Amino acid sequence: MRKGIHHHLLSSSATQSNAINSPLKPEELSVLRTQYENEGEYVGIQTKFNYAWGLIKSTARTDQQYGVQLLSEIFRASPDRRRECLYYLALGHYKLGNYAESRKYNDLLLDLEPNNLQAASLRQLVDDKVQKEGLVGVAIVGGITVAAGVVAGLLMRGRRR
Repeated sequence: MRKGIHHHLLSSSATQSNAINSPLKPEELSVLRTQYENEGEYVGIQTKFNYAWGLIKSTARTDQQYGVQLLSEIFRASPDRRRECLYYLALGHYKLGNYAESRKYNDLLLDLEPNNLQAASLRQLVDDKVQKEGLVGVAIVGGITVAAGVVAGLLMRGRRR
């Protein structure tokens, strides 16, 4: 893995949670944005990666979405850089609430690096969210099913008249 401002070693879920929830200072993100914009259409992969990393760390959903988009472009265009994109794609999707996508990228990384502590921590966070929101989701789907049944019943009764 190339060393850069994005390189961190995390050892616990608490540290992981801090890393997920600690955005760059606005001036730090601004430096990455300026470098990215100054390189224009010939932007270097490392510059693009660094900017995407900063965007994913942001608390703004639009920044996170753009960060995932940039990393997805790198992932598709540069096979030799896929491995280092995996974690941040997983993290970005996690922060956006796309848990299935997050798990997909994270599992690819864990297949390559079974002892990766960051990925193991992120897997636990994803599993916890899915379990918690899954129960809420089941309740919502159950409520929608009941509501759909009531609406269908009303429509059918209306047709008989």
